Amino acid sequence: MSDPVSALNHVSYVGITRVEETGLQGMITLRGDLSSAALGKAVKAATGQDVPDVRRVAVDGDSGACWMSPDELLLLVPYAKVEAKLAELNEALKGEQALAVNVSDARAVFRISDGPTREVMAKLAPVDLSPGAFEPGEIRRTRLAQVAGAFWMEEDGAFRVICFRSTADYVFKLLSVAAQPGSEVGVF
Repeated sequence: MSDPVSALNHVSYVGITRVEETGLQGMITLRGDLSSAALGKAVKAATGQDVPDVRRVAVDGDSGACWMSPDELLLLVPYAKVEAKLAELNEALKGEQALAVNVSDARAVFRISDGPTREVMAKLAPVDLSPGAFEPGEIRRTRLAQVAGAFWMEEDGAFRVICFRSTADYVFKLLSVAAQPGSEVGVF
């Protein structure tokens, strides 16, 4: 059996910010009643985090929970543990109206750090990224130029970006162009 590889095999670019593909990340889409006590307990057991509030993330390293819609979370777990965590979730949610699916290999994850990260992201997404309007721990599901994506801001001002694996090269190139030296806007 072959070893799994990430969409772009840890590609990176350094301009006014650093853009890097983070590699393999375990991801589980969980649909259900987010106010359910059983679902909340299952999320906590799988990720160590509570169900996040609307448009929020609760992430620590490679584990966490991201709010995606009123009935959907994206759970982050270590890649090597995703199948075990999925089995635990399905067992814990028996009898609940819920669906958990491993989407790890269908997604790519990037990190944008070191520099004017808000400016780089603001060039690509129709989201108010000004301080006070978008802060660490917030997530948006939106467009990145012509493709769907989601991103959140980490405590250090870096951003995590998730997109479909099939659009990873396009998103990497978008982020790299937005981070080219000389492209500073100076808005934030």
